[in-house]
Amino acid sequence: MNEQTRARLKTVSTATLCTALYKRGLKNQFIQDVRPLNPNGANMVGEAFTLRYIPAREDLNPITVFQNRDHPQRVAVEQCPPGAVLMIDSRKNARAASAGAILVTRLMVRGAAGVVTDGGFRDSPEIAELAMPAYHNRPSAPTNLTLHQALDINVPIGCGDVPVWPGDVVVGDREGVIVIPAAIADEIADEAVEMTAFEDFVMEEVKKGRGIIGLYPATDEQTRVDFAAWRAANGR
Repeated sequence: MNEQTRARLKTVSTATLCTALYKRGLKNQFIQDVRPLNPNGANMVGEAFTLRYIPAREDLNPITVFQNRDHPQRVAVEQCPPGAVLMIDSRKNARAASAGAILVTRLMVRGAAGVVTDGGFRDSPEIAELAMPAYHNRPSAPTNLTLHQALDINVPIGCGDVPVWPGDVVVGDREGVIVIPAAIADEIADEAVEMTAFEDFVMEEVKKGRGIIGLYPATDEQTRVDFAAWRAANGR
């Protein structure tokens, strides 16, 4: 990912990105029912590196599978590139954990930008204290072996009903997580920064008592004049 794009995406909200994507016909990019463990943490931006679970079959998924050095869950943690976000397809099932604090800490130490599951994490209080963004549906105490079987690494997945391809750009904030197709990430970032500047201007005007008709959206010429002056004064 272009580092300028990464920096720009850290300054915009998932809500604004949803609007920019919607203008391009992409209506299903916000991951459903996934929330930050630490809502006061920094925003998350990184390219998707994926792990896919399927329903566990008991004869193929005993606890001894973790002795296999090629176990996909462990390998995914060790292969997720620095700056990437590990995206986990847990079938929207939080009754068993996608991972726990040890594996998430390993991701953090290796330089991952974050981790997202549409299931749940065990050790969620410990994960919430880590200096890396983590998103899940809800806490999950049992081991993933109860219901999930790790199968594929870095393949297209579904996470919270959103299609995720390896290399897609993932952005997380205090509201949730959105997925941007890699091919349009640069232009989406540029547009979102512009939208954010205008929305910041509008918010200041509304707090001063200005009405929204003609202001938001900017259908009055005076709004455009005022916005241009605001940008010049604020270096935006």
